[in-house]
Amino acid sequence: MSTNTMKGVGVVPEKKELRLVAHPEPSITAPNELKIRTLEVGICGTDREICTFAYGHGPKGCEYLVLGHECLGEVTEVGPGVKNFKPGDLVVPSVRRPCPDPNCTPCREGRQDFCFTWTFKERGINQLHGFMTEQFVEEETFLTAVPKELRDVAVMAEPLTIAEKGLAQAWQVQKRVPGWEHDNRDGKGRGFGRTAVVLGAGPIGLLGAMKLLIEGFRVFIYSRSPKPNFKADIAAQIGVEYISSVKMHTDDLAQQIGNIDLVYEAVGEGDVSFELARVLGINGVYIFTGIPALKSAIPVYADNIMRNITLKNQALVGTVNASPQAFVDAIHDLGEFKKRWPKALAALITGRHTIDAHRELLIGRAQGIKNVIQF
Repeated sequence: MSTNTMKGVGVVPEKKELRLVAHPEPSITAPNELKIRTLEVGICGTDREICTFAYGHGPKGCEYLVLGHECLGEVTEVGPGVKNFKPGDLVVPSVRRPCPDPNCTPCREGRQDFCFTWTFKERGINQLHGFMTEQFVEEETFLTAVPKELRDVAVMAEPLTIAEKGLAQAWQVQKRVPGWEHDNRDGKGRGFGRTAVVLGAGPIGLLGAMKLLIEGFRVFIYSRSPKPNFKADIAAQIGVEYISSVKMHTDDLAQQIGNIDLVYEAVGEGDVSFELARVLGINGVYIFTGIPALKSAIPVYADNIMRNITLKNQALVGTVNASPQAFVDAIHDLGEFKKRWPKALAALITGRHTIDAHRELLIGRAQGIKNVIQF
């Protein structure tokens, strides 16, 4: 590491502080590493939760943790062993790093998103500094290339990977059901003829809705806030019906739209999530993405849900983090979203801010959809 320092945004868990830190400027120390100038870092719910000190740990021996795991950067320097990148290339980094256990097959095969030892590390979350600083160094294997034409939206690649991985799992699970996956040779999409409900209209939900649309699903967004609101406006722009959970009960929702083939949960609240699970359709699959804060017990129609899971052949799956392929797919699909809905996609980024706005963005009242810090 250089003796020079640069600005970063970090938390000090032992002191329960959020502050600007003087972070050492990184340097390349291995042939397969690249030095990257940070362009943009997205703010997400995980960052805000870390700022409540519910979790989040810095590297061993460092009192602080640099935040940020949704990142777009530009390569400035490459190690002698780097094969696929050069200075000037745009990249997005992944988040999770493999555990050291030689017997952890997922980690050894580059699928640390399925690590079974639970000793992985995560940039900006767990034992590794994140990207909310001016520069960082990363190994080539953890980077995905970004076309120049996606410069303005690529910071949303990481949150989109959640939908990419979730739906990839759904396709795998639903191979059990003959005819569930549509033959895509006619170009209508693999989910053509199926109905999907997206629970929540934040960035994870809206990006998930776009992904489901290009896969051919008939998509509904089910969210708390009544219309009119700007999230409902974005839903209308992409051709999705927005339904308020305040205005329509889940039973009425199911009656109105018919058999719910897939639910993509993107709200992180147990009560509404399991209420919607109660009306999941025959042979349906429910994808959980949210991580609720630990709270007191809530009433759930457990017997009803369990009966449906059994009698209706339903499947509930969780998705967290993502594989290298999910990042490649996310970049590809952002390009497709930009072709179809350029204004709606751009509108997901509510504002771009300087590092000086970090406190308001991280511990102030959450506003908009996706806020970004520019470097």
